[in-house]
Amino acid sequence: MQYTVVIEQADDGSFSVWVPDLPGCVSTGDTREEALESIAEAIRGHVDTLRALGQPVPPARSSATTVRAA
Repeated sequence: MQYTVVIEQADDGSFSVWVPDLPGCVSTGDTREEALESIAEAIRGHVDTLRALGQPVPPARSSATTVRAA
C-alpha cells in the first residue's frame, strides 16, 4: 500500500509529514529520511488500528504535483 505524503520543513531544519488520505496520520523527523521512515511506521500503525477497530481503511486517492505561480 502506498499513500501520498506531504513533507514540510520547519525553520529549525526538522521535517513534519502528513498523509492527506489518512486524517490524523502525522509524523516528524530531524532529517527528511528520518521523517519518511517515521511516517511509513505511522501509516502501518494507523491502518492496523483502523482494521482492529473494524473501521474502513481509506483508499489512497491523493496525488501531488508542483505548479509554477509566476
